[in-house]
Amino acid sequence: MTTIRQADLIDSVADALQFISYYHPVDFIKAVNEAYEREESPAAKDAMAQILINSRMCAQGHRPICQDTGIVTVFLNIGMNVQWADATMSVEDMVNEGVRRAYLHPDNILRASILDDPDGARRNTKDNTPAIIHTRLVPGDTVDVHVAAKGGGSEAKSKFAMLNPSDSVVDWVLEQIPKMGAGWCPPGMIGIGIGGTAEKAMMLAKEALLEPIDIQDLQARGASNRSETLRLELFDKINQLGIGAQGLGGLTTVLDVKVKDYPTHAANKPVAIIPNCAATRHTHFVLDGSGPAELEPPKLSDWPEITWEAGPNARRVNLDTVTPEEVKTWKTGETLLLSGKMLTGRDAAHKRMVDMINKGESLPVDLRNRFIYYVGPVDPIGDEVVGPAGPTTATRMDKFTETVLDKTGLLGMIGKAERGPAGLDAIKKHSAVYLMAVGGAAYLVSKAIKSSKCLAFEDLGMEAIYEFEVEEMPVTVAVDAQGESVHISGPAQWANIIKSKAV
Repeated sequence: MTTIRQADLIDSVADALQFISYYHPVDFIKAVNEAYEREESPAAKDAMAQILINSRMCAQGHRPICQDTGIVTVFLNIGMNVQWADATMSVEDMVNEGVRRAYLHPDNILRASILDDPDGARRNTKDNTPAIIHTRLVPGDTVDVHVAAKGGGSEAKSKFAMLNPSDSVVDWVLEQIPKMGAGWCPPGMIGIGIGGTAEKAMMLAKEALLEPIDIQDLQARGASNRSETLRLELFDKINQLGIGAQGLGGLTTVLDVKVKDYPTHAANKPVAIIPNCAATRHTHFVLDGSGPAELEPPKLSDWPEITWEAGPNARRVNLDTVTPEEVKTWKTGETLLLSGKMLTGRDAAHKRMVDMINKGESLPVDLRNRFIYYVGPVDPIGDEVVGPAGPTTATRMDKFTETVLDKTGLLGMIGKAERGPAGLDAIKKHSAVYLMAVGGAAYLVSKAIKSSKCLAFEDLGMEAIYEFEVEEMPVTVAVDAQGESVHISGPAQWANIIKSKAV
């Protein structure tokens, strides 16, 4: 019989969440570096360089890899010979107390993203609780714990289908991946769950993402079962799509494909896809009664020595003096270095602005000829101007874009991933522009922000409208004033290049 102290589980969960907020798993670092070394697309290579540099900076500075510090998922395997010492809480309450302490840690504040009353008031719980907790009672005398923090952008791209038994899983997956766009911040992992019931397939896909990246080992030894055969086939075929890092077009879209299956009903073939983004965050520990878990950090030598330069053709832009005529000269794929003042605002701010416009009310901020950055940053600590401040998925703002561009004179937007048809139409109609910052490089981006002040909607917290003053913030022209999108042209170009190489 093993005795586990309540405090040991709480402290271990809290320590694990702090740990994964700034340390990538070593297998992920190595996989991205290998993809970076073989990448031939300049845009994709540039994006992966920023991801790797950001990762190293976060490890050194103990600050979050991404401003979206995730929704916490915990898998607990509790040995049936375990008893709890001095326990006054349920196991779920212990886990949530660990989450609460981790996200409120004064030395590394993590962004609270969890909203109560999800279809109503959507009130922030302020401490990122409650976690999603899966508990199993198993033989043994230890508590085995996997902790993950999953970003909303990648979680939003999850897919599920109840296929007919004769349907092809490969065909369905290859149909879904392009529909997922780049909002999940590739390159990353794809978890696939097959079988069981609807909820079981989703859990299998989520659990699969906890496994290490080892596709190269599998390629070397060959498949020994159907799941491994699927992994190999899908890894090759997904990368042949040419989607590439951040959806810009390139050789590597996925670093690994994981497949877990489970027996299912004769009439069904449930299949789930869940992607993991460039902010892959998970770790594992075992409590055996000897105290809280001790997590071993990666060595600094595990990160490659990579430097990033904008290149001689990068265009420097003064946001305080930029004109509509100047914006019309920008072309997709160009690198810009932004300096000057920009506004921020994402889902809640856009909804409030559009509601005010529809009521004929004046907005508290003049958006004419300004740029707005879709971001919800982490709170600053110490002498920071702002915490990690990477972009959020731009497609969520598409429904507001026509109204905002039409009624305010906004000149441009900055976010991550592609724009949908509604967003593209509005950008073209108003000769506006959409710029893309790299998702998964939030701490690196924050270093370009020199000042920050709240201008409106302070009650929205991280979703309020701020004014950032930036200095040479790197972005890519993703949609130009003619409505041309690099997220359409880039993958199409690289799919053709990959196809020609295979001939």
